[in-house]
Amino acid sequence: MAASMRIGTRKSTMAIAQTEQIARRLGAVISGLEVEIIRFETAGDQDQTGKLLPHGGKGGAFVAQIRDAVLRGELQAAMHSLKDVPGNEETPGLVIGALLTRDPPTDTLVLRAGVTHEDLKRTRGKGFKIGTNAVRRAAYARRLFPEIEVIHYRGAADTRVRKLDEKQMQRLPEGGEAGPADALIMARSGLERVGLAHRIAYEFSPRDMLPAAGQGIVAVECAVQDWATRKMLAKIDDPLARVCADAEREVLWVLNGHCNSPIAAYAIISGAAMSLTASVLDDGQFIEATRDGPADRPRELGRAVGLELLDKGAAAIIERTRPV
Repeated sequence: MAASMRIGTRKSTMAIAQTEQIARRLGAVISGLEVEIIRFETAGDQDQTGKLLPHGGKGGAFVAQIRDAVLRGELQAAMHSLKDVPGNEETPGLVIGALLTRDPPTDTLVLRAGVTHEDLKRTRGKGFKIGTNAVRRAAYARRLFPEIEVIHYRGAADTRVRKLDEKQMQRLPEGGEAGPADALIMARSGLERVGLAHRIAYEFSPRDMLPAAGQGIVAVECAVQDWATRKMLAKIDDPLARVCADAEREVLWVLNGHCNSPIAAYAIISGAAMSLTASVLDDGQFIEATRDGPADRPRELGRAVGLELLDKGAAAIIERTRPV
């Protein structure tokens, strides 16, 4: 009898593309495996306007419903973008069985017709509106373009680009509208997955805009006691992605950030060494820490960087951005 696996995912174009990638990789290493993709319309997909906090942050909005199906035994696995998985809490009964090879983790600018990156630089953003839902991206955008107006902008990657091109106004969570946007900040990996890489007008270096912890990494979660599924997922687990994820997510754990925390973390491996940079920022303050260490001790490095950020005052910034 052929082995089979039911994998749950969000219904968005990008999420389905990520899950199909998992299915292809499993099929390449496990002969005869039958993979069924189960699509979920999560709370975050149903509400394309509001803030994520009422849904429990990214974890509640995009992760919780699919996780519950795994815990009930309806699925063998769940696909998540690792940056959407809360890093400051445990999920009893579940384990990340595989992390795929990391895609480019950088952020990019997508511009409407008639606007250039040089326009934003020359004007310091004055007179322009930039759309993002991520507080990290918003804070970095204001550092790069101090006079720009940041507007709350949500939706699937392809939907956001379409709304930008059509100059649609964006409904705001508190009511009213803003926009239309002149530019969007979006992950390079997401644009590539939905066939919109050609829309990248400018790519930020990690120095200019440090990525979110786990950005560009696809995670596959399963039940702790499901050893058959864990054995299959282990065949596609990328060890370099895992150690980078362990270091970056340890920073999140140490800082105990909430779903709206402006925290960034990015690890780079060179041979047996790892360099980890993390930051905490808001519109008035920027704190960053970088440390090097052995790549085979990623959590220790993440803990050291997180503690250094706390020593520099990160807790006060996180508390200021904590929802009330």
